[in-house]
Amino acid sequence: MIATIVHTDELLQTVAASVIAGIGVTFLFSLGIWGAGQFAELNRSQRPVAATAALVVGGAALAGVGAAIVIGIIVMTSK
Repeated sequence: MIATIVHTDELLQTVAASVIAGIGVTFLFSLGIWGAGQFAELNRSQRPVAATAALVVGGAALAGVGAAIVIGIIVMTSK
C-alpha cells in the first residue's frame, strides 16, 4: 500500500465548499447593501410599499450573512 499524504477527496470538498460559501456570502452581502440603497431611494420618492419591500429583502440578506458567520464559527470550533 502506498501511504496517502494528501486526501484529495477531502481537499476537493473543502475547496468546493469554500468557493460556494465565498460567492454566496458575498452575494448576500451585496444584496443587503442593494436593499439599503433602494430603501433610501424609494423612501425619498414617497413609495413606502416598495421601500418596505426593499428593506425586507436587504434585512433578510444581512440576516443570512449573520447566519453564515455563526455557522462558520460553529463548524470551525466543532472539529
